[in-house]
Amino acid sequence: PDLPPLLAYLLPVISLFFFFQAEDGIRDVERSRGLGDVYKRQVSTQSTWDYQAFKDRMPRGPRKHLKRIYAPSHWMLDKLSGIWAPKPSSGPHKLRECLPLMIVVRNRLKYALNYREVMMIVKDKAGNIKIDNKVRRDPHYPVGFNDVVSIEKTGDFFRLLYDMKGRFVLHKILGNEAKFKLCKVVRRGTGANSIPYILTHDGRTIRFPHPDIKANDTIKFNLEENKIECTYKFETGNMVMATGGNNIGRYGSVLKTEHHPASFDIVHVKEANGNTFATRSQNLFVIGQGHQSAITLPKGKPYKLSILEEKAERLQKKSQKVVKKKQKAFNHNILSIHFQSVSYTHLRAHETREDLVCRLLLEKKKREKLPVKDTLAMVVNL
Repeated sequence: PDLPPLLAYLLPVISLFFFFQAEDGIRDVERSRGLGDVYKRQVSTQSTWDYQAFKDRMPRGPRKHLKRIYAPSHWMLDKLSGIWAPKPSSGPHKLRECLPLMIVVRNRLKYALNYREVMMIVKDKAGNIKIDNKVRRDPHYPVGFNDVVSIEKTGDFFRLLYDMKGRFVLHKILGNEAKFKLCKVVRRGTGANSIPYILTHDGRTIRFPHPDIKANDTIKFNLEENKIECTYKFETGNMVMATGGNNIGRYGSVLKTEHHPASFDIVHVKEANGNTFATRSQNLFVIGQGHQSAITLPKGKPYKLSILEEKAERLQKKSQKVVKKKQKAFNHNILSIHFQSVSYTHLRAHETREDLVCRLLLEKKKREKLPVKDTLAMVVNL
């Protein structure tokens, strides 16, 4: 039928409108998958976000726990002994540059088997453990590089150092060496009333230092008198140890220093076997004057081995163990053949013409005192 001109003009527009909008539904342009995609209209039942309620549930302050999987690898904690690891307390060393006192007592020195025994040892009123000649009763106290651990009841003294693989090692020292420690000068400045001071790597602030002491130098600090005994300058020829970077634990003498303005100074260090490595100046710690170290260093070769050298050394030690094991088994078999323990009646029944059995019985005590080689020679002569 004939429609009015205005209605014929509006009919396509009305049909498109009903195509995109349906009963109880609306087309979402952003989430649409194509033409005519209609989504049901959903009434939001969620209440508005309550910021105050969320704020009340938030933890306050720094984290007080540390999971074992996130603990530093140089602590060398096993994976299956629990979920948590001891988190170091706030102290003179950073979290990833220290070793909690609990790990020192329980995991390294084996003085305790569990957390409860550590608490009994550390919290004792007698002050069993001293760090840098001060009694520490916090089981989470951070023990850092070059700190001296003193246990007077057992007469043991240890200095915390790095090995060639960058892991903390408790190096046993004598009592006279436990009276001092080496401290790296981090910064030199002037405080209130124009008083000069230096700040060391272990958080010490020493006022009125010698004017020649500069940043990156090392001081020999007397722990009993709290005084500076001497200074080791950060200069060419002195012995340094890397305490950061990829070469942590390696030590040698300084060859040269490259100064780069607006960047880091690069220092080249030569090891005992002639190998050299380069690192930033802030990663080095002066430990002696010239080629002489002011402290005793951990046992082992004074240079880092390559992967192939480590493999060759490991195979050599393994072969030596196999040879010793075979030699020990051979000696045991020979002795068991000639010196089997039997009854007296059996000995009387099988006594030989040369009276071998009687002589072996008489020489029993001598034979026990003789080394294995002499015992074998005696058997051969018989």
